[in-house]
Amino acid sequence: MSVIEKSIQVNVPANIAYNQWTQFEDFPQFMEGITEVRQLDDTHLHWCANVAGQRKEWDAEITEQIPDKRIAWHSLSGTKNAGVITFHHIDDSTTRIMLQMDYDPEGVVENTGDALGILSHRVEGDLKRFKGFLESRGKETGAWRGKVEQGTSNTRNTRH
Repeated sequence: MSVIEKSIQVNVPANIAYNQWTQFEDFPQFMEGITEVRQLDDTHLHWCANVAGQRKEWDAEITEQIPDKRIAWHSLSGTKNAGVITFHHIDDSTTRIMLQMDYDPEGVVENTGDALGILSHRVEGDLKRFKGFLESRGKETGAWRGKVEQGTSNTRNTRH
């Protein structure tokens, strides 16, 4: 199992950074290799990606989601992965985003790429592109303010 830890500072308030991160279907706009993310319900996502020229699909479950603070997940199928992204208020217009992800590469190509640090560099690039995506807009494309605790969603709030 590989561990990737990356962080970036973005020039928007924590609530805006968090709100944008909850817009999972926008991920292909800034995540390299991700071709589609479908939100199945409040806690389940279906991912499609191009990894080393091969199409990969997997499902993931959001296990914890605290507005403006953190989102944690783990895969339910496909390549085993899990992680957490946290949002740290620096000041009224600055947020530090920290991502920790555990990833279990499959096969020779993924293991070789992992040994070369390719996924780590990709995640770092994704965070930089997220920063550019968000700062160029100055606002989020949507938000979900619900809370997920121990795999159970609080659906009193709706996505928009």
